[in-house]
Amino acid sequence: MDQSRCGVSRRKFIEWAAASFAGAVVGAHPSEVECNAGRAPKVMTVAGEVSAAELGVVLPHEHVMVDFVGADKVSKDRYDRDEVFRATLPHLKSAHALGVKTLVECTPAYLGRDPLLLKRLSKASGLQILTNTGLYGAAQDKFLPGSAFAESAEIMAKRWTSEWKAGIEGSGVRPGFIKIGVDPKPSDVDMKLLRAAALTHLASGLVIASHTGPGEAAEKQIEAIKAAGVHPSAFIWVHAQAEPDSSHHVWAAREGAWVEFDGVAPDTVDRHAQLVAAMDREGLLDHVLVSHDAGWYSVGDPAGGAFRPFDTLIVSLLPALRKLGFDGDRIRRLTQANPRQAFAIRVRRAAARPG
Repeated sequence: MDQSRCGVSRRKFIEWAAASFAGAVVGAHPSEVECNAGRAPKVMTVAGEVSAAELGVVLPHEHVMVDFVGADKVSKDRYDRDEVFRATLPHLKSAHALGVKTLVECTPAYLGRDPLLLKRLSKASGLQILTNTGLYGAAQDKFLPGSAFAESAEIMAKRWTSEWKAGIEGSGVRPGFIKIGVDPKPSDVDMKLLRAAALTHLASGLVIASHTGPGEAAEKQIEAIKAAGVHPSAFIWVHAQAEPDSSHHVWAAREGAWVEFDGVAPDTVDRHAQLVAAMDREGLLDHVLVSHDAGWYSVGDPAGGAFRPFDTLIVSLLPALRKLGFDGDRIRRLTQANPRQAFAIRVRRAAARPG
C-alpha cells in the first residue's frame, strides 16, 4: 500500500490501523481517510444520513411487511398502512428495548417495500431503519416486473441510482443498500440484476445484499462483481447458512465478502452459534453478519399472519456464543463493528487485473 498517496503520513497510517482494528474506521484505506478528511463514514437510514458510528447493535436482515402476491398484482392498495403500523410497531419497540438500535429492512420493490411506512415506524419505535433499492430475481422470477427482462443492466442501474440520489417513488426516502435475489442456479436475468447492482454500487457506494443460499451461486456472483470492477467487500452473501459445506463460507470471506448467517430462530440457535464459532476459528469473524430474517406482516393473510419477533439473537444466540468463549469484544464486532463496515457508504473497487 502506498502510504504517500494524498500525503498520508506514518503517524496517520498507524492511527488508522489502530482505529480500524477497533472498528472505528469503516473499512477505508488510510489514503481514503486522508483524501476525504472530515468525512466520517455514513449510512443512509429512512430518516436520512447518520454516522456509521451511531448504528449501535444492528439486525442486518429483517422484514417488517412482505406481499407475496407477485409483481403483476402487488399494490399499496392491498393493505391498510395504519393497520400494518399498529401490528408491527410493538415488535420494533421490543427489539429496541432489548438494545437493538438499527434494523435493516430487506423487503425489495414488488414484494411490499413501503419507505413511508418504514419512516413512520422508525420515528415511533426509536429504531434506525434502512430500506433498499434493487430487484429480487429469486423464486423463478415471480417478483420481477416485465421491465427487468426487457431492460439492460445499465438502464436498471440508472433507475436504482436515481432512487439513491432523489429518493424512492417520490417519498424522499433514500435507500441504504441494494437488495437483489438469485435462484440456486442463477439465470441470465439473475446475473443481469447482479451487474446492475455492481454498477449501482460504483455510482453510490451502497453495499449489495443478495438473497443466495448455495455456495456455488455465491461464488459465481463474487467472481462476476470482481469482473465488473467491484471488490467482494461490497457483497453480502444472504442466507449463507443454507450452504452445508463450510469451505464455501471460508472462501467467500477470504475473498473479502460478507457471509450472512440469518434465519436465527429458537430451534437454530446451536447451529448458528457453531457456524459463527467455525468462522472465528478460521480468523474470519470480521466477515460475518447474523440476523433473524424474521417478521413479518404478510399482506393478504388475516391480521397479517403470525409475526416472528426480532428477539432470539439477543436473548439466545449471544448467550450461546458466550458459553463458547466469545468475549465482549467479539460480540461487539459481530453485532456492531461488522454491520457498521458492511453498510457504510463507500465505493469498493476491485484491484485491477494484470494485463
